[in-house]
Amino acid sequence: MIELLRSIGRLLWGLYALLVFGLMVLTTTLLVAVVPGLPRRRRLARWAARTIFALIGVRLQVHFRDRLPPDACVVVANHASYLDGVILTAALPANFSFVIKREMTGVPLAHLLLRRLGSEFVERSDRKRGARDARRISSKAEGGHAIAFFPEGTFVVERGLGRFHNGAFATAARTGLPVVPVIIRGAREILPAKQWLPRRGALDVTVTEPIDLTESPSGHSARALLAASRARILEGLDEPDLMRGIINENA
Repeated sequence: MIELLRSIGRLLWGLYALLVFGLMVLTTTLLVAVVPGLPRRRRLARWAARTIFALIGVRLQVHFRDRLPPDACVVVANHASYLDGVILTAALPANFSFVIKREMTGVPLAHLLLRRLGSEFVERSDRKRGARDARRISSKAEGGHAIAFFPEGTFVVERGLGRFHNGAFATAARTGLPVVPVIIRGAREILPAKQWLPRRGALDVTVTEPIDLTESPSGHSARALLAASRARILEGLDEPDLMRGIINENA
């Protein structure tokens, strides 16, 4: 009987959290569609993201936010849940542009919201178009914009850190910007892949020290930045490296 009541409680909380999330996203999209000025729209989105977690009682702790450089930088974070974009929106300052896979342009509501927030869409299946997208993002970064990436590109049910795509690190290498690895914990437990109903949990975001290899012997190369960022995230993630066996086989 007790277990049945707990199951009902989890179901009711999950439905409530889903309702709050849906209503807040819809309301924010409608407001962002008409509010003038990108900075104002981004501040609104940040407030909405924080409000979602407050309303559903999910604690979001952000550690060492002051490590973010005052000027432009490239943030890279692990990706384990549909919540990750909302989490970073709540955790980071409101001046970041998010890099999103172009497939999201096929989702009208999400496309409108992301476009109005100044997100950058990248093509993953067409190399020529992908190269154009990379040059456009690099130009934006050179212009002093802070950029946030999920270098895994997608997420899976299995716990662990997947393969990193090169785009974030190529952008940092071309522009000379530091890379700031960010570790998200708890998102997979609240809303894992292939699950639509959230579960109770807590979120923890850690901003690590910026990685600047411009003075190192290896140079500020995309390959060196990727390796250093991956090691930094794995160090604090408490999840396995899903690429370990593959890397060893190719070594």
